[in-house]
Amino acid sequence: MNIENTKAQMRKGVLEYCILSILQEEDKYTSEILDTLKNAKMLVVEGTIYPLLTRLKNAGLLNYRWEESTSGPPRKYYGLTETGKMFLKELDSTWDELRNAVNLVTNAKKVKK
Repeated sequence: MNIENTKAQMRKGVLEYCILSILQEEDKYTSEILDTLKNAKMLVVEGTIYPLLTRLKNAGLLNYRWEESTSGPPRKYYGLTETGKMFLKELDSTWDELRNAVNLVTNAKKVKK
């Protein structure tokens, strides 16, 4: 079994949640989203994020707007829709429950040693 593959799958499993969380305060350009993810060691490449942003947009969780740029072509900024904000609230709750459950299981394992 390949540990790097398992780690990558774990990161992919929370990527949508992370993207929605990044966008909860303000609209962001794709490179800003990528930078935030990379700074958090999420190791995401552009080829992964664009289809994901499109899927979230098509699901009605994100919208976008074009904004002129002083350093090149117009930029597409993504933001949460009202549906996306409600969806994120649900994910926040689910994440807290999941994190608590995983901590219970993994900490119980450590205590038994």
